[in-house]
Amino acid sequence: MNFIQAIKSGFSNYVNFSGRAIRSEYWYWVLFTVLGMIVTEIIDYAIGTPVTYWIFGLAVLLPGIAVGVRRLHDLDRSGWWLLLSFIPLIGAIVLIVWFCTKGTDGANRFGPDPLGASGQFSPRPAV
Repeated sequence: MNFIQAIKSGFSNYVNFSGRAIRSEYWYWVLFTVLGMIVTEIIDYAIGTPVTYWIFGLAVLLPGIAVGVRRLHDLDRSGWWLLLSFIPLIGAIVLIVWFCTKGTDGANRFGPDPLGASGQFSPRPAV
């Protein structure tokens, strides 16, 4: 999955908390969010008020949670594990390690392997 596909997938599945998300989908979404936050910070600095930063942050909040839950599903873990992020430092470290880990091969309780048998990404239909 490339950068553009990941952004499209994030926004088209913004309330889809079922299924699985591969590593590239998650990490490209994180890259998009960080770059967007930097750009909106610069714009807000130029205009003197933090308007675009908060609008962008709200726009990517729910899709970001959804892609994080789907990423955990790819590891055969419940989306509730995302609540580890509320434990200072240790929770974030555990989640980063998990998000960097390869997903389970083959189908798991959250759905079929998004990479398929060939190891290549096969796009899932938008819900």
